[in-house]
Amino acid sequence: MGAPMLVLVCGAEPKIALHESRQQIQAGIEAILPYAQSLGVKLAVEPLHPMYADTRSAINSLKQANDLVEAIDSSWVGVAIDVYHLWWDDNLEAEIQRCGTLQKIFAFHICDWKVPTTDMLLDRGLMGEGCIPVAQIKRWVQQAGFNGFDEVEIFSNHHWSRNQHEFLKDIVSAYKNL
Repeated sequence: MGAPMLVLVCGAEPKIALHESRQQIQAGIEAILPYAQSLGVKLAVEPLHPMYADTRSAINSLKQANDLVEAIDSSWVGVAIDVYHLWWDDNLEAEIQRCGTLQKIFAFHICDWKVPTTDMLLDRGLMGEGCIPVAQIKRWVQQAGFNGFDEVEIFSNHHWSRNQHEFLKDIVSAYKNL
């Protein structure tokens, strides 16, 4: 495919303790790392909100992701920072700085957490529609040395059902108003 990076959503098995799942995730990344490296593909671990710890991801904080990539210690393994999944963490600024010091910020995803949220996966909002301090987190990510793309990632049945040209205009407007 020629993709320069694969974002890893590191699943969990509810019948296995989270610490065991995290050990399996590390072993799995270490196992595929030589192949990814031979293809020139970076691996970005994306921590997901703790509400997904049951089956979707055993990596639920930026600290856990930083610990994992630091343990693997490869320039090919880093982190995808997604504001939807991390905005709530009171250690977020420090962990973003840590991630930047390690030079491990590979991707940055933005959207907003709508209040009230009607669907934990498919009710994300445009930046400014919810409670995430997107602009502040973006500043922290930039101050940590990330100069890549801000990837707008709005999983939303509401927005997907709209006229997509209007939706795109609204995304651009919301992004400009950060």
